[in-house]
Amino acid sequence: MAEAATARRSRISPERAAELYDAVLDLLREVGYEGLTMDAVAARTHSSKATLYRQWGGKAQLVGRALKHNQRVSLVDIDTGSLRGDFHAMVAHSDDCQMERDALLLRSMAYTAYKDEELGKALRELFVEPELKAFDDMLRRAVERGEVPADHPALGYVVYMIAGVFNARENIDGRPMDRAFLAGYVDAVILPLLGV
Repeated sequence: MAEAATARRSRISPERAAELYDAVLDLLREVGYEGLTMDAVAARTHSSKATLYRQWGGKAQLVGRALKHNQRVSLVDIDTGSLRGDFHAMVAHSDDCQMERDALLLRSMAYTAYKDEELGKALRELFVEPELKAFDDMLRRAVERGEVPADHPALGYVVYMIAGVFNARENIDGRPMDRAFLAGYVDAVILPLLGV
């Protein structure tokens, strides 16, 4: 039975899936999560609702996959051999235009995921948990290389500092995050705090 479901789901090519994800993100920007319907996605993408449900199961999973697809760089793909290098690679792979374009969308999705249990679960499973694991792995490698002591009290807070700076920049300065600010923050705050 699982093999049949997998065979059914594989009918959509990666290129077609990318088109669908882009359309979902455009709709999210236009009408928000609450206003997005599978009917609207089907109409925008010239797909059938049945295909969408068969492939993704529901709106939350489709939106989660679209956001994951939109992610330009994953921490899973970064391992330069040093913590400083990993952070700088993370910044180098960022895109100012994309960060600005996605800032409002990601903030609204975070708020909606807080209120909508199904969306929250989908985003945690598809988007948040893999990145948190990759971030933990990045810090673990730094500890194993001797760059940061294993008992450093800030290790458990670094991910919150990185996540928090995105919202803080917009809330305090009214400007979206950009690579220059993020690189400066990493060099002036994160790395010195960890003793790197």
